[in-house]
Amino acid sequence: MTTNTEPTPIDDGRHDFDFLVGTWRVQHRKLAAMADPACDEWVEFEGVQWMRQTLGGLGNVDNVRVERMPDGKSFEGMSVRLFDVEARLWRIWWASTAAPGHLDPGVSGRWDGPHGVFHGEDVVGGKPVGVRFDWNVFDADTAQWEQAFSFDGGENWVHNWRMSFTRIGD
Repeated sequence: MTTNTEPTPIDDGRHDFDFLVGTWRVQHRKLAAMADPACDEWVEFEGVQWMRQTLGGLGNVDNVRVERMPDGKSFEGMSVRLFDVEARLWRIWWASTAAPGHLDPGVSGRWDGPHGVFHGEDVVGGKPVGVRFDWNVFDADTAQWEQAFSFDGGENWVHNWRMSFTRIGD
């Protein structure tokens, strides 16, 4: 009788963000006024992001850096993601130099194959908004994150930020 000494990977969702470990070139496309549902002016810029796992793979932290936004300023942000084993749910929080000392309310959700959807609530520009993150993994070296806001309780969603990822290092 042959026994397998390799541990069986746990398939409860905790490995869903493993694809993001490493360093990425990120092409950003963002609405100029994200709190305005009628805005149709887009700005584009590039940045670099790295992600590392923590808490034995039940969490991860990433950092994105943009040296030059269209307004000439630099920008840095970070995400913290934690996996709730019992709920089989990811929770994600965001902080950035755009709002020093502030941690945005979290979003939560899960993956279905190469697509993850995460929802939450926030106040942006003094207005309550629904927040949705959509992640798509295309292959080992390309992925995309997109954010949308709902200003009407989830009836309609306005896409306001897209980040297209291309791997540049492990």
